[in-house]
Amino acid sequence: MKMNPEKINVLTPERRKSIMERSMDDISGVFEDVRGIVNDIKKNGDAVTRAHYRKHKKDIKPSDLEATQAEITAAYDLVDPHVVDCLKAAAENIIRFHTAQKEREMWSIEVREGILAGRITRPMDMVGCYIPGGTAVYPSSILMTVLPAKVAGVKDVVAVTPPSKGMSANPATLVAADIAGCDRIFKVGGPWGVASLAYGTETMPRVDKIVGPGNKYVTAAKMLVYGQVDIDSPAGPSESLILADGSGNPEWIAIDFLSQVEHDPDSAAVLVTPSKELARAVCEVINREFDNLPRKDIFESSLVKHSCVLISKDMDEAIDFTNEYAAEHLQILTRDPFITLNRIKHAGSIFMGPYAPVPVGDYASGTNHVLPTGQCARMFSGLSVDDFIKKPTFQYLSKEGLAGLKETVITLAEAEGLPIHARAVRARFS
Repeated sequence: MKMNPEKINVLTPERRKSIMERSMDDISGVFEDVRGIVNDIKKNGDAVTRAHYRKHKKDIKPSDLEATQAEITAAYDLVDPHVVDCLKAAAENIIRFHTAQKEREMWSIEVREGILAGRITRPMDMVGCYIPGGTAVYPSSILMTVLPAKVAGVKDVVAVTPPSKGMSANPATLVAADIAGCDRIFKVGGPWGVASLAYGTETMPRVDKIVGPGNKYVTAAKMLVYGQVDIDSPAGPSESLILADGSGNPEWIAIDFLSQVEHDPDSAAVLVTPSKELARAVCEVINREFDNLPRKDIFESSLVKHSCVLISKDMDEAIDFTNEYAAEHLQILTRDPFITLNRIKHAGSIFMGPYAPVPVGDYASGTNHVLPTGQCARMFSGLSVDDFIKKPTFQYLSKEGLAGLKETVITLAEAEGLPIHARAVRARFS
């Protein structure tokens, strides 16, 4: 495998389309299978999940679906104490950052004399956090989903995660959940976990919202239960775009580039720069490093399918491309990243300057790593305290205030063919 820079202005429409669409998950192939599981859970509850997980434990009981306090306590003995300390340190930063996001609980204005209108904020009662498992373990995803909900004031936060043999949960996941203050942890993954949280079963509670990353089966399940519960934005494989002028360190940029394609075979990384020298230097480092990479098959798939190094004619074209790409992670490596930031319209999370590689946001700087992928940053934001609160409006009118609106409301109600609406106002002045 050899990576070479390409010029933006000579990209074919097909090549540009493939870069923009990158690793967008196509869930159409699994949608009907997942629909069957979701409907089965809705009708038959835990029995469906228990039948599925007999592959892990033949005599599975309902109590096997939930992690006990004894399991959580025992998990601390199985996790490196230094990892535990680092999870606690990361949690402190995440709490600090998300606490700053909280809005005032109530505000109001006098729209006109006698009319007071405002808004209050109220947390959801119960939310569910999906934590991936299986081939990779992500205790950081527990912190990133549970802690914002707790900061928002959600009373009950539950988590679901795929179990392994013997219906055991990963110890690091259990420890992270305990540190984050998760109220209950269920050893149920995939569509079974999502559907169980959406509809409630004999063992698992019904929640108001389900958040957290997962594979295409999880994404399909979340989309199928949307409306029954709220969900966060659809999440696909990890992606990153590096926007650089000629001032960046090619060694660092190349490692940052490679760090984003080690997630899985469908990850994507893009460097866009007006500097031919930087583009070539980064490609040289990537090509040099490739032969010594672990899990080379994953890197090769990601680099070939969705990744590229692009040369723009100038910084304006590079920024236009960046906004069109709408990356999950955006690194700004320019001489004055704050000036560049003013021109960025679409990105999930932005990392500025040479000492802010994406992994700091993945783990410990405090910002959230549950982010929109596949150009969804055009209309979605990363997970935050806002995802776990509702914002009802209220109004109080005096008689004089209603009198000032009477003719407007009556006229519009009658124009829409709703005479009783008009009567509700007119009756107060009979």
